Amino acid sequence: MNNTYSIKDIIKLLLSKLWLLIIVTIIGGAAAFCYSKFVMPLEYSSHISMYVQSYTGISENANAQNNISNSKQLVNTYMEVLKDDAVMNAVAERLRNQFDNETLSENFAIADGRITPSSLRGCLSISSVTDTSAVKIVSTTKNAEVAAAVCNDLTEVAPEYVEKAVGVGSINTIDRAKVYNNPVGPNMKKNAALGAIAALMLTVLIIFVIDFFDNTVKDTDTLGENFKKPIIGEILQFGNDRKKKNKDEGDYTKLTDKDVPFNIIESYKSIRTNVTFALSTVDKKIFAVSSANPGEGKSTTSANIAIALAQGGNKVLLIDADMRKSVQHKIFGLKNKKGLSSAISKMSKLEDCIQTNVMENLDVLTAGPIPPNPSELLASDNMGAILEELSQKYSMVIIDTPPVNLVTDAMELSKNISGIVVVLRYGKTTNEDIEAAVKKIEFAQMNMLGFIMNDVKAARGGYGKYKSGYYYKKGYGYYGAKPEINDDDSDEAEHSKKSNTEEKNTDDSKSRKKGKK
Repeated sequence: MNNTYSIKDIIKLLLSKLWLLIIVTIIGGAAAFCYSKFVMPLEYSSHISMYVQSYTGISENANAQNNISNSKQLVNTYMEVLKDDAVMNAVAERLRNQFDNETLSENFAIADGRITPSSLRGCLSISSVTDTSAVKIVSTTKNAEVAAAVCNDLTEVAPEYVEKAVGVGSINTIDRAKVYNNPVGPNMKKNAALGAIAALMLTVLIIFVIDFFDNTVKDTDTLGENFKKPIIGEILQFGNDRKKKNKDEGDYTKLTDKDVPFNIIESYKSIRTNVTFALSTVDKKIFAVSSANPGEGKSTTSANIAIALAQGGNKVLLIDADMRKSVQHKIFGLKNKKGLSSAISKMSKLEDCIQTNVMENLDVLTAGPIPPNPSELLASDNMGAILEELSQKYSMVIIDTPPVNLVTDAMELSKNISGIVVVLRYGKTTNEDIEAAVKKIEFAQMNMLGFIMNDVKAARGGYGKYKSGYYYKKGYGYYGAKPEINDDDSDEAEHSKKSNTEEKNTDDSKSRKKGKK
């Protein structure tokens, strides 16, 4: 929940929803236009002008300018008289004698067989003409003849009621209202503009309301400040929708896949460095990777961290301890007939359960058959003995554990591991979920290594400035497409290339010297 918004925050929020705002605005304008064109009835208008004379009359001795001035003073009074219910009822009575009930009911509200004054007054616009003593009357109805009749009937009854109410001056007309068969409404362009503006404003309001009450984690700086835990790394959103939908079918993205962008590789290298520093002060290089809730990407993240550590020259073992819903064998395309559950229960030897050389420097211990008591197995002495043995053989051991808010499996490993990393999903994991997970980890007295923010949108991530097809800044030796290098760092590959070139030049020089001799 964001309680304060700066101008920068507002601009960022609206820009992040720019396409939505554009689409909704277009739809709102189009909907209003179509409604005006196909649903709203046509409207017709007629008008007439009435002229006010002052009480002084017009005589040879009277000043013409005074007559106009006095007439102007009466205009506002006359306008109020013309809007009175008594005048409206008199006009309504005349209309009843001119049109049938069906026609009148289409244009006005009918109560007790009579036209209501408010509905008749609603179709009238009475205004004064600037710098004159004239009153302009405009009538707008669904029938052209009715509109003209309203204007003419009003001018006919007006003098009588004006004389009764005011007693001075007079109001006259010099023409009759005409029937105009060209519709004046609805104004489709105006309605379309209003519809577009209304849709835009409503969408903006909804966006701000949703963002205000959105309690999901979206900012690593705020995350670190709120929970006083380090941020191990950020992983940008990558992969396609097909892969996200088919995770159950084993379609996972690994760091070694060809379509993985450069910024993702760099993110995992950064995570590798941070994890290495976090474990530098402990002898047992065993840590768990978990999440607050399911579906936050902790298994894929575990696999890719293991790959990144192996690429860095570490002898790495990845253990799938999520025995309820194991996926590591799907990620790496391995068999899962025997694994961790088989080794803990001593149904198979540990070395027979470990699948070696899955990648260079990387071995994998899959979860194995689903046991009836996963938590008890992880808390057993056999599990502790296995981890102790593996810590002697591998420089890094990564354990993929179930979500901490779902089951207690990860907590059972607290005495046998050096720490735990919690994976969060951008825009999905809530602050309440994180708080609950941190409390459980602290209660189990586990060393919280930090958070990894997964699935971060490109605009928020630290590598969002990298564009497709451009992978290295000027000065680092590479431009354009991603270089096909399997070594850990491009600098090392460049150094190796230079060394080979120097050796070759040295050999050529020696050969030339021998030839001269």
